Amino acid sequence: RLALESRGQQDLFYVQLDRLMRTAARQLLHRYEVLSRLRVCDLPFLMGQHLYLDSEQLKPEDSIRDVIKHGTLAIGFIGLAETLQSLIGKHHGEDDEALELGYKIIEHMRRRTDSYADEYDLNFVLVATPAEGLAGRFVKMDRQRYGTIPGVTDKDYYSNSFHIPVYYAMSLFDKIKAEGRFHALCNAGHISYTELEAPPVHNYEAVDRIVRQMAAADVGYGGINYPLDECKNCSHSGVFNAECPQCGCPDIRRIRRITGYLSTDERFNEAKHQELVDRKVHFTAGG
Repeated sequence: RLALESRGQQDLFYVQLDRLMRTAARQLLHRYEVLSRLRVCDLPFLMGQHLYLDSEQLKPEDSIRDVIKHGTLAIGFIGLAETLQSLIGKHHGEDDEALELGYKIIEHMRRRTDSYADEYDLNFVLVATPAEGLAGRFVKMDRQRYGTIPGVTDKDYYSNSFHIPVYYAMSLFDKIKAEGRFHALCNAGHISYTELEAPPVHNYEAVDRIVRQMAAADVGYGGINYPLDECKNCSHSGVFNAECPQCGCPDIRRIRRITGYLSTDERFNEAKHQELVDRKVHFTAGG
């Protein structure tokens, strides 16, 4: 939305970004102050089990302020791909200029969270937000406000965090290399994944190669996605189309990854289900 409001003016975009980040920081500080008024006896399990650093030193009537300061105050983002599309007409998977601008934007955000950490002596951090709900909710709101814009509001979801759009066909190694640059900037959490067309049960060398590539690209949290279907009648598993190839039953459990965890596809919300339909397999450099 910040990019849409800026209408391609990058200077204005950064001004708006700084304004919104400052607002987010103030909201986090307000929440911190509210929570700080709680006492140890208000949270008997959390504080009683000494799960927070230094909580073993507190008495039941003590404030938890000096304990929860060890937690994080995270500011997140979604839709870097759509931001770049709105600002310069290209996303970071298809163009080096867009990749550099995307890195510059997230680097700018990290500098801001670091500055808040210094200013308030609290753990302000930047998180690459998966946004299972917001990704669909926000794009609907922006489509109503700005209309249908190709590459931005013409889908049922915004792309997760710094992810290259799922519908964009590219080499899995190119995807890992591009997204890996952002992981070190997002010190509150991050994930990148590659999409395979089938479970790599007979190709452990490929898995090893992908993991090593992720490590070389500085990917902190990487996932290897592949479809896994299971017949609810005979429990046969594999990759099916409409029905089980063994017993012919059409009642299939389809297990997929949504951001960082596995789920059956019927539990995906509308936006994430559409993202699942749009996903392209990431091919190797050889094709």
